[in-house]
Amino acid sequence: MNDTLFENTADAFTLKSDSELDRAYFLFKMISAAPLVKIGTTVTKFALNVNLPVEGLIRATVFDHFCGGVNKEDCLPVVDRLYEKRVNSVLDFSVEGKENEEQFNATLNKVEELTIFAQNRKEMPFAVFKPTGLGRFKIWQKVSEKASLNNEEQQEWERIEKRFDVICKIASDKNIVLLIDAEESWMQDAADNLVTRMMEKYNRDKVVVYNTLQCYRWDRLDYIRQLHKEAIAKGYKLGFKIVRGAYMEKENDRAKSKGYKSPICESKQSSDDNFDAILKYIFSALDDISLFIGTHNEASCYLAMHMIGEKQLSLDDNRVWFGQLYGMSDHISFNLAKAGYNVAKYIPFGPVKDVMPYLIRRAEENTSVAGQTSRELALIKKEKARRKI
Repeated sequence: MNDTLFENTADAFTLKSDSELDRAYFLFKMISAAPLVKIGTTVTKFALNVNLPVEGLIRATVFDHFCGGVNKEDCLPVVDRLYEKRVNSVLDFSVEGKENEEQFNATLNKVEELTIFAQNRKEMPFAVFKPTGLGRFKIWQKVSEKASLNNEEQQEWERIEKRFDVICKIASDKNIVLLIDAEESWMQDAADNLVTRMMEKYNRDKVVVYNTLQCYRWDRLDYIRQLHKEAIAKGYKLGFKIVRGAYMEKENDRAKSKGYKSPICESKQSSDDNFDAILKYIFSALDDISLFIGTHNEASCYLAMHMIGEKQLSLDDNRVWFGQLYGMSDHISFNLAKAGYNVAKYIPFGPVKDVMPYLIRRAEENTSVAGQTSRELALIKKEKARRKI
């Protein structure tokens, strides 16, 4: 195994022009300064809310770096360029915070459309959505808390269940893998239970439905062990995307304010250890569990590469995929793909104004992972220097 694979900046930034590299350096430099992120996000929210003409500026900078476009057709040049380097794409309609039935049905239609769209494009083997894209957060929370629902809420929940089933059936029919995101812990039990029902229904002959495990939660290893036993007993297969998690500060703040034990591991090291323990567990059960490794952590990627070698798996065994976000960790994605592993980039898209909550959350997450941002900057500097030789 090549343990210096991610140092290769020539392949990492092969698709970036000098000006795009300069823009990336500028953006990560800005993101590395937490006060600037807070000021920038506040100003951006205000400007968009009062309809100031800032969309062009946003589109030319942060949007174009982290997003594929405003619609699926807009994303196709990006998808094609990535695939030339063996990197697949997951188009992610990243509109967040919707709250009414019309919007939920619109999201359902969008995910259906993208799943059908992906059917005839070998470079797009996945579809993806967030549970709260298909129903109100409060309903997810009430069901998770096992609170009683009134008649209207019960009907609302049944519509959510129906939307899930519609998407899973289309994915199964079109032979597309469906990645379902995880969200805040206080709504996640309902999502986990519903996704598990979908896996039991659709993951019989092939793995169609993947749930997401946020490995900064200390309970996730026990959760997957128990679910694995149940799946074996009932005769279906599991699919999991594993990530570290995206709501750490919110989770810890809520636990503190409400006086319960935080579901988040006590330290970054314990989160890393938990991620790697779950990774190893799934590798020990690949006949039953398919794996999508969603990480920007180099050590975890090297561990997965080691496990693939140790088990003498084909590098492109379809049960194991690596995934990173578009605009980040290109040194991981492109070098893994060139080496022969299965790699996919998550490509967010949607109208600029509607995607801003996603972009703001992404910027805020990056400020809390200082090592990652400094690593991006160091690699960009290294590539800029290489190109000057």
